[in-house]
Amino acid sequence: MCNLSKFFAFFLLSGITLLSCSSEPKVTLTEDVESYMMDNGIVKVRVSKVTGDLISFLYNGEEMFATTLAPDFVPETKGSEPADNPNWNDPSFTGAAHGYWSHNTVGVKGSAPARPSITINPSKNGGKMAEVSVKAISKGRRMGTGPGQDPAVGNLEVDIEIRYMLEQNAPGVYTYCIFTHPSDYGLGMFGEARHIMKLAPFFDWISVDKDVDLHYPKEYNAGDKYVYTANQSENPAFGWSSTTKNVGMFFINPSMEYMGGGPTKIEFLGHRDTNREAAPCVLNYWRSSHYGGAEVNIAAGEEWNKIIGPVFIYANSGDGHQAIYDDAKRRAKAEADKWPYEWVNGADYPKAQKRGSVKGQIVLNDVEAFTRFNNLNIGLTAGEYISPRPEGTPQVLTGWQRDAKSYQFWTRGNTDGTFEINKVRPGKYTLYAFSDGVLGEFQQTDIVVQAGKPLDLGTLTWTPVRKGKQLWEVGIPNRNASEFFMAEARRDPEVSLKYATLFPDDITFTIGKSDAGKDWFFQHVPHNTDPEAKAEPFYGVRTVGKAAPRTVAFDLSSAPSGKAILRFAICGTGTKNIDIAVNGKPAGQLNELPGDGVITRHGSQGIWYERDFEFDAAMMRAGTNTLTITVPEGPVNNGVMYDYIRLELKE
Repeated sequence: MCNLSKFFAFFLLSGITLLSCSSEPKVTLTEDVESYMMDNGIVKVRVSKVTGDLISFLYNGEEMFATTLAPDFVPETKGSEPADNPNWNDPSFTGAAHGYWSHNTVGVKGSAPARPSITINPSKNGGKMAEVSVKAISKGRRMGTGPGQDPAVGNLEVDIEIRYMLEQNAPGVYTYCIFTHPSDYGLGMFGEARHIMKLAPFFDWISVDKDVDLHYPKEYNAGDKYVYTANQSENPAFGWSSTTKNVGMFFINPSMEYMGGGPTKIEFLGHRDTNREAAPCVLNYWRSSHYGGAEVNIAAGEEWNKIIGPVFIYANSGDGHQAIYDDAKRRAKAEADKWPYEWVNGADYPKAQKRGSVKGQIVLNDVEAFTRFNNLNIGLTAGEYISPRPEGTPQVLTGWQRDAKSYQFWTRGNTDGTFEINKVRPGKYTLYAFSDGVLGEFQQTDIVVQAGKPLDLGTLTWTPVRKGKQLWEVGIPNRNASEFFMAEARRDPEVSLKYATLFPDDITFTIGKSDAGKDWFFQHVPHNTDPEAKAEPFYGVRTVGKAAPRTVAFDLSSAPSGKAILRFAICGTGTKNIDIAVNGKPAGQLNELPGDGVITRHGSQGIWYERDFEFDAAMMRAGTNTLTITVPEGPVNNGVMYDYIRLELKE
């Protein structure tokens, strides 16, 4: 009820309406020659009609972006309509000191202007919401001239539409990007693709996950930004807050369906800019090259489109950084509950009633006793495909870990293997599953999800691959190196140098006696011999170290015969090959290992893959045996991280 006297309340209860009780400001939308302004009384944002960038974000009157733009600035009129500005070659709003998509609507210099429009007019819905669009047609020219790209060349032919929506009483704005590649466009290969916010100088506390939630003023900006990476799917709300103004600014991903790399993807979520201004940055990568990366390659003649978002750019306030971060995480859950948003129209974005669901139960059939799943991940993805490349280049098989071209839908299964994946776009998928404690992954192809229909897959039997009798194992198959010694110190840029100090004689790990959490260093790197060696920001330790053998000692009750299979699950690679010896005799080499920069950039997981190494079991004997894995001489970065190692015997 309004703040009225009891007298007026009497009339209200009698059915007589004297005035409206609504005190919420309505959304307004205004424009000038180069920008749109949307305002709901809490948030006021300004969008460039030239670039599609978000060039101002006022929260309760406070500018949240790193910008010198005055709130009342009006650009000089260069024509009676926005498109009269000749090819948008001289816009008033330039640079990237605000919020922007890396693939914005500015094509190469001298090409056609963007097409701004109002897609939801608040004057037609009672001031409930407003939405604006800036669209660029790429026919005959390349888009993607933002940071990391050559503005004279661009990145690829792809149509780009960027939208922003402001809702009544909402402390933030939604943004999404619609990419379209018609059939008459050529080969397209996305570079780095993300949305970035550069924030005002008063932001000094970064919160991206439980381990990176710390005071980070400008004067501390002397380190390596790669120490602030985190798992994307586990952190849907991430950003910065201010310890002086008690406000926060966050990206919120209400869904991970549009993100690349699946549930194990490690990525930048925030850091300080690597220039003198050192602006606080929040980054929402949907495709990147970090930690093995993901890719979006579209073949010439291929029809393709994808919507990234809507993402919620959320501003809040509270009593200290912890309260602000906790509130952002609560808001992320509320946004996820609303997904898919009913207000999105005019795009390939199925509403809830047009999406399907998939459920079932995975049952493990293994020689080892197994009763309960731990950290069971189940997803629907595009499956493996040959990624388009220029003629003459090697073919590359792309799976879900490196795919950002398609949509992915993942959930966490229950301990009994039951699962349900909801809000799935109609289409044909491959079902994948992996779990801690189980080597490999389950997959089933040709899963067809129909609009508005549930799909019950029933019982799915997962029989993990075993090539022989298990003799021993090191670690836990869990797609990372977290259970090994010093893994918790991965963010220390000098940690690779500590290996030589902690293990001056390298490692001998005795099966049945040694402890992986104490005796197996999480990185297997060349042994540093230079006492002056240091890590360089962004490059890690480039000092050359000597070859580092790592020996596993084990007992056998009798002399074996047949084939021995040494099975590796690898979660981080910086070397091309490793040598293997059995009882002091060379047995061969694992080679052509795919690099992912995880050691260089202070991670504990990157692209996960399996490699098998077979050797004659007669190289082993009754009694004590040794198996030695050697990383060759080279830069200390050039090592490997194991998820898990197992020796099997096929007699």
